[in-house]
Amino acid sequence: MSYNLAGLIFYKAKIMLDIKFIADNTDWVKNSLKRKGFETDKVDELLKTYLEMNKLKTSSQALAEEKNKLSNSIKSASAEERPTIIAKSREVGEQLKAEQEQLAVIQTKFEDMMLRMPNYPSAESPDGPDDSANVVRRKVGEIPHFDFEPKDHVELMEMNDWSEMERIAKVSGSRTYAIKNDLAQLELAIHMLVMDKLRENGFTLITVPALSKEKPLYNQGYLPFARDEIYYMPADDIYLSGTAELILNSLRADEMLTENELPILYAGFSPCFRREAGAAGKDTRGLVRVHQFFKTEQFVICKNDIEESEKWHKKLLQISEEILQDLELPYQVLEVCTGDMGAPKYRQYDLEAWVPSQNCYRETHSCSNITDWQARRTNLRYRGNDGKMQYCHTLNNTGIATPRALVPFIENHQQADGTVRIPAKLQPYLGGKKFIGKNAK
Repeated sequence: MSYNLAGLIFYKAKIMLDIKFIADNTDWVKNSLKRKGFETDKVDELLKTYLEMNKLKTSSQALAEEKNKLSNSIKSASAEERPTIIAKSREVGEQLKAEQEQLAVIQTKFEDMMLRMPNYPSAESPDGPDDSANVVRRKVGEIPHFDFEPKDHVELMEMNDWSEMERIAKVSGSRTYAIKNDLAQLELAIHMLVMDKLRENGFTLITVPALSKEKPLYNQGYLPFARDEIYYMPADDIYLSGTAELILNSLRADEMLTENELPILYAGFSPCFRREAGAAGKDTRGLVRVHQFFKTEQFVICKNDIEESEKWHKKLLQISEEILQDLELPYQVLEVCTGDMGAPKYRQYDLEAWVPSQNCYRETHSCSNITDWQARRTNLRYRGNDGKMQYCHTLNNTGIATPRALVPFIENHQQADGTVRIPAKLQPYLGGKKFIGKNAK
């Protein structure tokens, strides 16, 4: 879909998702959301519901005012007039009760429909229905060519006594992992390298729980879209988080910040849990698509200005590219198309590292600009230096997720004897070791 210059200027000036904007710009909203595969008749249904709700609000308010007026007039009415006024007041009260009940139903419907409205995609994002339309923007690093028969990560773990995959499955079920010895240290070392890099870039390091109430899941955009991906503990009415982004997005909910406080940069570390309900038929061997993992997440809260948030989007992507370069992993940068980016996203890049055993690139990072879509749900605002109140923009990107990142790491850096080479930037975090494995010297 193409946009003329006037449309682009208009678009960049009005990045928001509110009902007044939808009502005033219905055709533009439909065309924009159609790029994400959103059924445009749902916009019409939303507006119809909005008008019905407003009509009921107006009618209920008029009935409430009439009832109050009748109630107030009873004291000053004559004995002959009172029975008529009381009867009329009761009649109006019954009408009011009926309309309030209708209003409660339609308000709930309207709120649910609004929660399901996607964010508008960037005019610069490629169009497409699914991941087949994602665009490779660049490839970085050389794919390794081995002069021996390379092993996959499961074989490398077995020969180096780095895991207890079969035993842990008996204890914790499928898609769980237990790594040990050098590989366990490597996992923590990679997170430490990433945390140091993020602190050098001005991020506040913060560890957060993996427990969340329900509202933050709506705030982030997991709900109502992906309930089947989330672990829920009904006895405690609590959910297990799939990313620190979930917690960080609601950490400042309902606060009124000042422009001078922005940007706020968080490097959130947490355990993460995902059911991977939709992963059937995909590769789940070894450390791929496990239910529990660790992640260091980049999260940014900035001004409501598309140029500002796009600047941070590029910065987050740059940091993750530097991380993969520090780990000396060949990778590619994908720009994610409109049909694959998900409801909250305005624009998205994915980073994929080369996995030799699969002869393909696999995702390690996902970098997203959410604009003010999440902030509206969390009611996270700031007052600008001009005194105007605005909703913040939020962005997120993986710092590193393990054990996912361990798969390309040990496969790309494997040696003929089964040891794994440690890149120079990571060696200080492993006591100066240049190689790990049973045969390492």
